[in-house]
Amino acid sequence: MDMKRIRRQPYTSSDPLKGEGDGDALSFSSHGKKHGFQISIPVFLLLVCFVGVTLFLVTSGVHRSDFIVTIAGASGAGGEGGGETDTVSKFRNSFTNQDKTLGGLLAASGFDDQSCLSRYRTGLYRRNTPHKPSRHLVQRLRAHESLQKRCGPGTRPYQKAVEQLRSGQSSKIDQDCNYLVWISYSGLGNRILTAASAFLYSLITNRVLLVDRGKDMDDLFCEPFPETSWFLPFDFPLKDKLSNFSITSEESYGNMLKNKVGVDKANFVYLHLDHDYNDNDKLFFCEEDQKTIQNARWLILRSDVYFVPSLFLNSLFEDELNQLFPAKDMVFHHLGRYLFHPTNAVWGLITRYYDSYMAKADERVGIQVRVFEVERGPFQHVLDQIISCTQSEGLLPQTVSDEIAPPATNPKMKVVLFTSLGIEYYEHVRSMYWEKPTSSGEIVSVFQPSYEGYQQSGKKNHNRKAWAEMYLLSLTDKLVTSGWSTFGYVAQGLGGLKPWIMFRPENRTVPNPPCRRDVSMEPCFHSPPYYDCKKKEGTDTGNLVPHVRHCNDISWGLKIVD
Repeated sequence: MDMKRIRRQPYTSSDPLKGEGDGDALSFSSHGKKHGFQISIPVFLLLVCFVGVTLFLVTSGVHRSDFIVTIAGASGAGGEGGGETDTVSKFRNSFTNQDKTLGGLLAASGFDDQSCLSRYRTGLYRRNTPHKPSRHLVQRLRAHESLQKRCGPGTRPYQKAVEQLRSGQSSKIDQDCNYLVWISYSGLGNRILTAASAFLYSLITNRVLLVDRGKDMDDLFCEPFPETSWFLPFDFPLKDKLSNFSITSEESYGNMLKNKVGVDKANFVYLHLDHDYNDNDKLFFCEEDQKTIQNARWLILRSDVYFVPSLFLNSLFEDELNQLFPAKDMVFHHLGRYLFHPTNAVWGLITRYYDSYMAKADERVGIQVRVFEVERGPFQHVLDQIISCTQSEGLLPQTVSDEIAPPATNPKMKVVLFTSLGIEYYEHVRSMYWEKPTSSGEIVSVFQPSYEGYQQSGKKNHNRKAWAEMYLLSLTDKLVTSGWSTFGYVAQGLGGLKPWIMFRPENRTVPNPPCRRDVSMEPCFHSPPYYDCKKKEGTDTGNLVPHVRHCNDISWGLKIVD
């Protein structure tokens, strides 16, 4: 039922119930007079109707589970926080303070609400997750926020640390304030996963996290820490050098080991954890090397991988990580929702699309398609894999040859959200459900927000759309992703979804099976080290602890399972 606000117009002399001459009310009857007060029949009837309608709306609205909630001040355009409204259809959860903070994950205060509408409004769009953060994680997040505020940009400890860095003095650890600088690098999905990895590392080592803006980090993401900034100041001494760090940099920990340069003599330590890192760089994950690395006040980190699983193999961090994440496969689900809040510009893209195409569905199915072929598609085997996976797993219904299907009683409405750089696969699936009825009687609507043609990582508007589509996928009820794709990893982690993974085809042949339900919502670490730090020999790190296993989509990768 649509409920519209009724605005009462100011009383004017043009009221038709007024008399033509002196403006007195028309006489109701002699029975309607009492102590000189008179009520006309139309006015009395209007009052009765108004009271009745009001009582009906109040009593029915309180008990209705599917209703429309209007939040004053939310910006539909995504940019300004003026008098516009965000309208949320099919809102299924009561919006309590606990929902607002995602079970205590987010700080309840310290932010300008209008500057980042998504921070406290995600609960209006995302289904109520059963995955609650541990008490220890909530406490550690509040403590880390205090550290960021006490030692972050603009504070005296930060200025003192920057002076040491600028002077070229050795980077000796400070008793209170030490820093990890994350370099913005690679595609958006990779950046989100590595920033989450860097934050977890800063959390368990008590370091302030400073994020390099790159080309668009501040355009895509709100500040996660109250009353301070996580963005690296523009006058940071090494800012112009960040993009030049690589495996050959003499400041890298691996090269410092190779050249026998002590950490205590270095101005800072560069951590090269990129996919191309060498054996010396990989010693970052070993206990003894971590003890050495922690002697530096300034750490500079560059990575394009989700290296969290290997942190769980380090005995120095074992107790803390177990307390932070009793349910092991919740790491990115909690940290992603804590860190990554779309800016108002991106939030506008998300909410407008959701309200227009997804809100009224009984079920939402997300399909994320990433094609790794060098040649330009479309490819028949990719389309066949999509249809085979979704229909064999019961995610989408079969179609029938009849032109008109028998009428169904209360047919379910299923919305399919496609995300892909191309448009051809979406168009085929959409036409399939338009031209033929479904065997189940379900109504299937298929939508795709954008089709950019090719990845354009350096373009701001392209990345805004990519971030919006990852977020929209995370709002679905069931999710199908392409193996190897960090785009899909982000969506499944934010949404707390165990996706069906479509395996990467070989020789342009549909894999058998075409897809499989993943064992965890956690992202996959694509390039883990194969090294036993205690035995100092090569080993399969997927067999060291029960909660770190190989990935379904990449046999040599590692992921956290519960």
